[in-house]
Amino acid sequence: MKLGEGVEVAVHCAAVMVGLEKHSTLPAAALAEFHGVSASYLVKHLKALVADGILDSVPGPAGGYRLARPPERITLLDIVLAVEGRKPAFRCTDIRRRGPGAPDATAYVKPCGINAAMLRAEHAYRQALAATRLSDIVAEFQSEADPRSVARGCAFVASCQRKQP
Repeated sequence: MKLGEGVEVAVHCAAVMVGLEKHSTLPAAALAEFHGVSASYLVKHLKALVADGILDSVPGPAGGYRLARPPERITLLDIVLAVEGRKPAFRCTDIRRRGPGAPDATAYVKPCGINAAMLRAEHAYRQALAATRLSDIVAEFQSEADPRSVARGCAFVASCQRKQP
């Protein structure tokens, strides 16, 4: 299964926002620079996270983005579905019924076995993502990552967060 780069960007941005002080935000431009992506590309994915209630968008000169709920209540599945959409990755078009010499519909009383197998795999993949919370990812990073990476992220949040009144 291939996920778009937007999922990676969205998860990383949400993870960085875990470090924000209460009522603070991070501007999209700063997040884009920190992650080395274009601001317009990033904003597209941040808007998807806002639409799904994962992030809040705060308008105004001191505005930006922040988590809409605690990181313990955000799963990787929440983020993937916000960015990639809710439709299954595999979409069966039932090609077994097409082509020269294909029998009529009465030959296909059982569901397509390929579709069933793909949907089982997708279900397992979604269950694994649903079992992983944003807070888990951040805690693992903080305990296992190179201290320089942790320090870089903390310094970024400290210098770029915008405190709201």
